[in-house]
Amino acid sequence: MFPKLIQQLIDEHHYPLLKGGEVTDFLEQHRYSVLFFCNDAKLFPESLDVAVILPELINAFQGNIVPAIITRDDEMKIQRNYGFTTWPSLVFFKDGQYLGVISKVQNWDEYINQIQKLMQQEPVLPPVKIALSQN
Repeated sequence: MFPKLIQQLIDEHHYPLLKGGEVTDFLEQHRYSVLFFCNDAKLFPESLDVAVILPELINAFQGNIVPAIITRDDEMKIQRNYGFTTWPSLVFFKDGQYLGVISKVQNWDEYINQIQKLMQQEPVLPPVKIALSQN
């Protein structure tokens, strides 16, 4: 069960709640998408801030980015695919391929600038896959 602010994203904003096996299908269905990894809001209270900010970011990009939330049960397993270690994190994709991650709460302008840069770049390998390919 999520805290109220995160649960509102699912219930009121209708953000899908994805299990591990559903992530790839979701990402491939959308030009631009973002996965919200919130972890335990008691341990990472900034997750509640991101839960408030995320709908505003989606609106700022005129709905061109489709958000989803990762289930708590599968979050750690899925997180390993993207190489981030800081919570909360927003992981961005283009046509199902990794663009990058924004972790923790940012200033509004930083969010906008970082997301614009991510959307303009070509997909890259997530850091974890780069490290594996170098070994």
